[in-house]
Amino acid sequence: MQRWTISVDDDLAEDFDKFVESKGYSNRSEAFRDLVRKELGQSEIDDGKTKWCVATVSYIYDHHERMLANRLTQLQHDHHDVATASQHVHLDHDNCLETVILKGRLDEVRACADAIISQTGVRHGNVHIVPVEMKKEKYVRASHGHGHVHFQPKT
Repeated sequence: MQRWTISVDDDLAEDFDKFVESKGYSNRSEAFRDLVRKELGQSEIDDGKTKWCVATVSYIYDHHERMLANRLTQLQHDHHDVATASQHVHLDHDNCLETVILKGRLDEVRACADAIISQTGVRHGNVHIVPVEMKKEKYVRASHGHGHVHFQPKT
């Protein structure tokens, strides 16, 4: 581990300390490391350097929308190799919140997320993508005809 010394103006230091406290970090270093990881990961995604990722897609929809629930379920089945889990929550009489966990190649994950969020009747869709590294030695060819990739988070 390396130790760095940085200089920041007083206002920025005060704002950062408030951020550290509000997020529950035990110290500035942990908060700084998380911010750097987040920015470096986003930069890798933006620059096209990330091949593999995990993601969550959260969206709200009106379950009365004609055939929408069926279309959303079908999309998850169509992307069964990417859509690994989902959670469905009833918000009120009309609205549902659904969160789907995706994993796989970045282009496939984005395609699945875009297909879900772009459905007529889906509102407030949000995608959160986290780059991961694939452990190639953990690639498992299953007896049912397709492989499974095991991931490790970027550190």
